[in-house]
Amino acid sequence: MHHKPIEQVLRELKTSEKGLSQKEAEERLKQYGLNEIKEGKKVSPWEIFLNQFKSIVIWILIFATIVSGFLKEYIDAIVILIIVILISVLGFFLEYRAEKAIEALKKLTSLKATVIRDGKKQEIDAKEIVPSDIIVLETGDKVPADARLMEVFNLQTQEAALTGESQPVKKNTDVLPEKTPIADMKNAVFSGTIVVSGRAKAVVTATGMQTEIGKIAAMIEEVKPEPTPLQRKMDSLGSLIGKVVIAIAVVIFIVAAIFQKKSVLDNFIVAVAVAVAAIPEALLAIVTMALAIGTQRMLKRNALIRRLPSVETLGSTTVICSDKTGTLTANEMTVKKLFVNGKIIEVTGVGYETKGQFLYKNKPVDVEEVELLLRIGALNNNADLKNDNLIGDPTEGSLIVSAAKAGMIKEELELEYPRIDEIEFTSERKMMTTIHKHHGENLSYVKGAPEVVLKLCNYICINGKAKKLAEEMKKEILEVNKEFADDALRVLGFACKTIVTDKEPEKNLIFVGLQGMIDPPREEVKVAIEKCKKAGIKVIMITGDHEITAKAVAKEIGLSGKVITGHQLDEIKNLEDWVEEVAIFARVNPQHKIKIVDALKKKGHVVAMTGDGVNDAPALKKADIGIAMGVTGTDVSKEASSMILTDDNFASIVNAVEEGRGVYDNIRKYIGFLLSGNISEVLIIFFGIILGLPLPLTATQILLINLVTDGLPALALSADPYEPNAMSRKPRALNEPIFKGLNPFLVYYPVVMTIMALSIFSWFYFVKENLLQAQTATFLTISMFELYQALASRSTIYPAFKVGIFKNKLLILAVLSSFIVIITSIFVPSYGRFLDMVPLGFAEFMFIILISSIGAIIIEVSKYIKTKNEVIEINI
Repeated sequence: MHHKPIEQVLRELKTSEKGLSQKEAEERLKQYGLNEIKEGKKVSPWEIFLNQFKSIVIWILIFATIVSGFLKEYIDAIVILIIVILISVLGFFLEYRAEKAIEALKKLTSLKATVIRDGKKQEIDAKEIVPSDIIVLETGDKVPADARLMEVFNLQTQEAALTGESQPVKKNTDVLPEKTPIADMKNAVFSGTIVVSGRAKAVVTATGMQTEIGKIAAMIEEVKPEPTPLQRKMDSLGSLIGKVVIAIAVVIFIVAAIFQKKSVLDNFIVAVAVAVAAIPEALLAIVTMALAIGTQRMLKRNALIRRLPSVETLGSTTVICSDKTGTLTANEMTVKKLFVNGKIIEVTGVGYETKGQFLYKNKPVDVEEVELLLRIGALNNNADLKNDNLIGDPTEGSLIVSAAKAGMIKEELELEYPRIDEIEFTSERKMMTTIHKHHGENLSYVKGAPEVVLKLCNYICINGKAKKLAEEMKKEILEVNKEFADDALRVLGFACKTIVTDKEPEKNLIFVGLQGMIDPPREEVKVAIEKCKKAGIKVIMITGDHEITAKAVAKEIGLSGKVITGHQLDEIKNLEDWVEEVAIFARVNPQHKIKIVDALKKKGHVVAMTGDGVNDAPALKKADIGIAMGVTGTDVSKEASSMILTDDNFASIVNAVEEGRGVYDNIRKYIGFLLSGNISEVLIIFFGIILGLPLPLTATQILLINLVTDGLPALALSADPYEPNAMSRKPRALNEPIFKGLNPFLVYYPVVMTIMALSIFSWFYFVKENLLQAQTATFLTISMFELYQALASRSTIYPAFKVGIFKNKLLILAVLSSFIVIITSIFVPSYGRFLDMVPLGFAEFMFIILISSIGAIIIEVSKYIKTKNEVIEINI
């Protein structure tokens, strides 16, 4: 409707300026339904709980529980069952609030609205509004439906939540081209946006799910979150473990049938028992704990994680798509340049903090030189700044701050220069005038578009004196104005006069100068982007703002690449062929953002998308990591996100990526540590059977190893400091196996342990002819191998001595505690007999303690050879 004259719009909607009749409204309500956001199918708490059992690893643990119970290994069964319950309950509570984006959208709709029906104004419930209703809007109202404007009086709406536009949008009733983007529809208002000034009358064109907010709600419902990289890897690992467990059971059954003279049932029980022992039942619990610890660490760095697997996904991020306003920038308009007395003066400082300097050629300027210009900006102003909090228009707020940097406080100026009259700003006039009383004189202060103000000026103020404004000077001022605008500054011109006899406050003005302002980049963003480049992460700016503004901000923060507008995006068919070359997307809408995410995913990227508005919600849900703004973000964006920034700062995203990489590195530590032990146990029993030996370990000893010498250190490793140099490595490939680089842990170590354990078992069994002592010695060998390996697992990349063996105090405590349990079980007979243990000789005990370090030594040597030339950065 934006591209048609209002008369035609009214005809097509079958309404008039008098509005619908009550009867017509009731009929249309039946036809179109209530003006509200419809919810999709809700996910019940029960469904959320059942979803926790979709993991293959969980089903393997459930199978292990049943088998353990069948074999009468009740303690083992109970322990595994407790692990399953803990994992499921923790996952349930963390995901309970994950599907509430639509409920948040409903909060955006107005409760009441003013309409004209039967030619009279009346207040009704907003949900009863229908297409063709005539609505009346005033300052402070929340727009109840999408509507085409019929009459406007200085109307401005805040549409940042819908379009990403950081500034209030000035509205009019002009007819626009048919393909005008939503952000440029100046003759329309949209449901859920706010009227910040003025008033208007409009005809409703869409309600409920047909509004722009409704379309976004539908898009959110359509977007189905995909499994995270970690979920895919854990499912793949679970599938592998399942196949290996079955293979182990089959192979051991066949081998036992060939080499052991036992019944079929006995061989089957042994095969199943060994297969269950091969399952790393603590792995999923440790991974869950690692992710939970990661969320706490991230919260300390201003990142609140809403979905647990998202912690690791951050670490695999290859592209960060960031909103400009409030994330890359401070979301606080700031005056950066002045033009006064023929000089361009730089203004330092960021945001609403009233500290800064005025510099000309890098030297401080005398405040008197800029005093008049800044005073006009502060007094011709309807905003207020209280304790760095702005009330009113951000542009006017920047003028208050620039004056305060020169020591001129608005409240004090208003006492000295009280306002006695005002000619308000309108979109037609493009300027505002205020009249002030000072020492018996009436002063006219004018601000507005530079070209408009300049036309009303016959004089120019140079060093406090009024001089005739020549045409050459006007051209110079307009050139400076263009220069400021090319730097993406919003420019205002300022003029004044003393009203004497002509009583014309806007004629024969004295031109004073220009002030150029912009929403500046956050100071820490440039460093964060450099960090991303070093880490192999591409940063893309996606904004509803204009191309010129976006390019200027990008230049300041070190972002380079192609720029594509929303209009150009509509024309591109295969965006995935172009997307990797683009650094800035400007003037985009919600559909564009999803298109961008899709294109990046098709190129194999893991995408993090930031956003704070309603318009961002579908893309946040579609992205691998949706990042909402905690300070300025809408409820909708927060509920659709995986992570919320509590400080709205881009630098916090980069910190979170660093944490995510650390979590993934730690998960690899547990996998290396836990699986190597399980592999070794299976190999020892497997080759023991082939060699015709009795079982080298009893079921009780296997359980003790899994719970104590494996379990306690693994828990301590979940709180381990992260690997060094996390942000110096390129992102890992999506299809990269989680085992990559773990050969020293999963191949060399198990082979060495198997040889050593079977050798020691054989010596005790054949030389000392004592089966129980041989099994005890094997238990001690495996346990000590594992404790040494726990210390080596401080890093899967660098030698332990480089990252600090004693840096993790919990790990040292866990190793010592496990060692005490081992000693007690071997040398305290009353305790040991319950665990199938018997005492060993002191010399034998010490020999095993020393020789068992060989596995960890091999791991450490292999890591040293690989990384001997690398410089390690200090851990976070």
